[in-house]
Amino acid sequence: MTNTVSNKLPAEVHIPSTWYGPGMANRQNEWTQTLTPAEITELENAAEQVLASGQNIATLTPEQFPLPAMGPKLTSLREELIQGRGFALLRGLPIAKYNEQKAGTIFYGIGTHLGSPRSQNAMGHTLGHVRDLGKKSSDPNTRIYQTNERQTFHTDSSDVVGLLCLKTAKVGGMSLLVSASAIFNEMHRQRPDLLELLLQPIATDRRGEIPEGQLPYLLIPVFSFHKGYLTVFYQRQYIDSAQRFEEAPRLTPRHVEALDMFDRLANDPMLSLSMELVPGDMQFVYNHALLHDRTGFQDWDEPAEKRHLLRLWLSIPGDRPLPEVFESRFGTVEIGNRGGIIVRGTTLTIPWTV
Repeated sequence: MTNTVSNKLPAEVHIPSTWYGPGMANRQNEWTQTLTPAEITELENAAEQVLASGQNIATLTPEQFPLPAMGPKLTSLREELIQGRGFALLRGLPIAKYNEQKAGTIFYGIGTHLGSPRSQNAMGHTLGHVRDLGKKSSDPNTRIYQTNERQTFHTDSSDVVGLLCLKTAKVGGMSLLVSASAIFNEMHRQRPDLLELLLQPIATDRRGEIPEGQLPYLLIPVFSFHKGYLTVFYQRQYIDSAQRFEEAPRLTPRHVEALDMFDRLANDPMLSLSMELVPGDMQFVYNHALLHDRTGFQDWDEPAEKRHLLRLWLSIPGDRPLPEVFESRFGTVEIGNRGGIIVRGTTLTIPWTV
């Protein structure tokens, strides 16, 4: 097998989000920020005002969730996401004191200071619930977050994904991150011939959530270079399941080899970073530069104790430009107003657990 490649392959990428797991694990104090008592009080006061007003949380703006002291910290966090290492962890929210609605309002309010919340599914949920619903990924209309299965490394359909941990699993459910540019560089060095294939469009299943006038699958490269930026878009299970559509471009044995290498590198402990999210942790991840994953888990028997996270998809002001091919998934590539899943009849809403 030859490793020769055309001279069109971009050079390796070395930016702040090009990191390796063991080194990043040793710098936990750099990417973890613990909320101060004053910041917690500010968040609680803002949430209580919103809840007392009876406002629809899905329409919340940063002006309606004032954070005069904490706001500058969130502005710096946003810059770290899009220009720096690509992720951050806010720790210490005392959620044991709150019901789900108050915890969710605080999380959503923080999200509005980072960007614009987007719909996460065909039902228009702008605040999502990540729980095991007893479903299986073998169902082509099931999203992996609705199961207890290992997710595999992937990106979401937004600029940033945020998670608030409410409950942890009995066993497992660890959060995993990996740098897309680190994977790119390793493939560049080891198998540039396979890397070339990942710069070409590959079919990804929409899993039944199909916007009007669109194909039931996407045609977006795993790696895209646009205006100097390397952007990743990836979900291996959905790439594999897109092959159920006869009209979708076929995966050749070399495509499979390239995808397998991508997965092998993503799962290499020398590249990936593992962390445990505990109740009250808020993790924010930049989808264009990093991939995230979750290990499989065994849950508690008691319904009230089962693993439960709240999720935000955010469109971020001041973000990078995206190639036009992302319009098929993001609706538009307009900075600050892109991403999410909208189908006919979608109404933006927040589903609170009864």
